[in-house]
Amino acid sequence: MNDEKDIRWVGSSYHDILEFPPTTRREAGFQLGRLQVGLDPEDWKPFDDVGAGVRKIRLRDASGIFRVMYVAKLEEAIYVLHCFQKKTQTTSKQDKEIATLRYRAIAHERRMQP
Repeated sequence: MNDEKDIRWVGSSYHDILEFPPTTRREAGFQLGRLQVGLDPEDWKPFDDVGAGVRKIRLRDASGIFRVMYVAKLEEAIYVLHCFQKKTQTTSKQDKEIATLRYRAIAHERRMQP
């Protein structure tokens, strides 16, 4: 029996993570795998600005700083909201807006289900 939670990619998040450098992409996959079996990623922070339960995995390599925003608190799956490379110290307004819209879409979809 497989007790791993499904990962559901929202919007362009799957395509975006494929654009990460290979080593960073592998590390992101490893950290998402930890989530699937109920463990926390090794380097994460809450990101409640987007919505309740949103977290971000923090990844770094020689080519830059990368983030994977997700929600794992929902029973049915881990939702990957947004994957991006950070360009500044703070998360850009655009990246926050993308993640917020995707979070709201998930919440709306869940409310509409019987």
